[in-house]
Amino acid sequence: MSYSDPPPPPPQYGAPVPPQGGMPPKTSGKAITSLVTGIVSLPAVCCWPLSAVLAILGIVFGILARKDIAASAGQQKGAGLALAGIITSVVSIVLIVIVLVLYATGAIDSSFETS
Repeated sequence: MSYSDPPPPPPQYGAPVPPQGGMPPKTSGKAITSLVTGIVSLPAVCCWPLSAVLAILGIVFGILARKDIAASAGQQKGAGLALAGIITSVVSIVLIVIVLVLYATGAIDSSFETS
């Protein structure tokens, strides 16, 4: 080998790595919102108008999230979160109804008077 000859090509180290699949599926923001509003509505039953609003929002976001996840063809995940949000919201509404019935029948005293 002389200095006038070009250097040999570098050795080949194997086949190139094939590209990875697409991006991993993202969790639906609506599913997370449904779960959070459903969970927050449970302790807010004592302030039932706020709890009712949060529970209704939890149900609406949960249903919308499940529709979006089903239509996304695997691009979104979080169907379980959305279902949990719907369930906690329904439980909250049931608790609100029970509290209002107990209040209407007089089983719960709301006079707040101390003797």
